[in-house]
Amino acid sequence: MIRLDTLVCHDQLKGAAMSQYFDIGDETLWNPSNGASRMFQRQVALFEAELELPSGIGPMENDECQISPDTFETFVNALLAKYRSTSHAIWLALSEGFIATVLVLAERAAIKVDWTRHGAAPEAPLVDVQVPTTTGMSVPAEGAAWAAGLRGKARELGQRMPR
Repeated sequence: MIRLDTLVCHDQLKGAAMSQYFDIGDETLWNPSNGASRMFQRQVALFEAELELPSGIGPMENDECQISPDTFETFVNALLAKYRSTSHAIWLALSEGFIATVLVLAERAAIKVDWTRHGAAPEAPLVDVQVPTTTGMSVPAEGAAWAAGLRGKARELGQRMPR
């Protein structure tokens, strides 16, 4: 016979929380699982080093992370500028998912993404825009197609990113 009063979740024994929060002020932008949060935070550190810029994404303390909107806006636009300026297919492939995740957070935080500065049309309904449907990433296309691809990926991820 199993005693219900002695059953304890493995995570409770470890004292681990089941998720973490990425916030701006009192607003939660994303509430991922611990594993997704750890991976994202490691990628943040990697891209901060790559761009030689702070991201504005603070440390995780008590399962909460504050994001500084002004610093984050600079980071997001620098990340897009780097993405747009490179033609290295592996760099593009490795960075696409991270950038799409960052774009979801930027949108939720009402961060201004300067698409015209990066050589893409401003956000508009994707009517008659050809978005690559390949499984791999290739060199960003001219015009707005590269931005449309990233925005499409961000929309797709945003539906799977709980607040």
